[in-house]
Amino acid sequence: MPDLLTNLNELSGGLFIIAAFGIVAARQMRGCMIFFIFQSFFLAASAFIMGIITSSDHLMIVGGINILTKVIFLPWLLSRLVPRKIATKREIVQVINIPTSLIIALLLTITAYFLTVPWLKAAPGADALHINVPIGLAGLLLGAYTLSVRREAVPQLLGLLSMENGAFFAGVAIAPNLPLMLELALAFDILIITFIAGILTRTVHERIGTTAVGTLSTLREEPRK
Repeated sequence: MPDLLTNLNELSGGLFIIAAFGIVAARQMRGCMIFFIFQSFFLAASAFIMGIITSSDHLMIVGGINILTKVIFLPWLLSRLVPRKIATKREIVQVINIPTSLIIALLLTITAYFLTVPWLKAAPGADALHINVPIGLAGLLLGAYTLSVRREAVPQLLGLLSMENGAFFAGVAIAPNLPLMLELALAFDILIITFIAGILTRTVHERIGTTAVGTLSTLREEPRK
C-alpha cells in the first residue's frame, strides 16, 4: 500500500509539472486557465496522498480547500469577471516565443532538480521529499518564468498563482502539519487577489481596449485644458 501511494504521488508530480509546461506553452488565455486548473488538481491529489501517508488531517482538508478554491471557484470567478473577448483571444504578446520558452522551461526544471540534491541528502529516507521538493521548486521557477515573459494581465496572474502552487507542492512534503488557519488565510488572499485582478482587467479593457502590459506602460495622463 505505501508503494502504491508513493507511485500515485509520483504520477501526480509528473502530471503537475506537465501542466506547468502547458501554462508556459499555451497561446490562449483560456488554455493557460485550463492547464492551471489541471495543475491545481494534481496539487490537491498530492496533498490527499500525502495526507494518507502521514495520517495528516490537515493535508486532507487543505487538499479539499485547494479543490474548492483553485479548481472550482477561482476559474468560475475569472470567467465572470474577465470579458469573453480576452479569454478566447490568441495570446501572442510575450517576450520570448513558445519553442524557446519550452527549452528554457526544461532547463529551469533540470536546474531545480540539481539545486535540491544537496537538500535531499539530509533526508535520504523520505520518499515524498525526493518527489515533491524538486517538482515543487521546478513549478515555482516555471511560474516565475511565466510571470516574467507574458505581457497580458490574466496570464501574469496565473503565473503568480502557479508559483504559489509550486511552493505548496513542496510544502506538503516539508511541513505536512502546517496550521490549517494559515492555509485558509492564504486561500482567502488568493481569491481576493483574483477578484481585484479580474475587476481591473475588465475595467482596463473596457476603457482602453487592451490588457497588454507593454501597451499600458506607454499610457500618459491627458493634459488638463
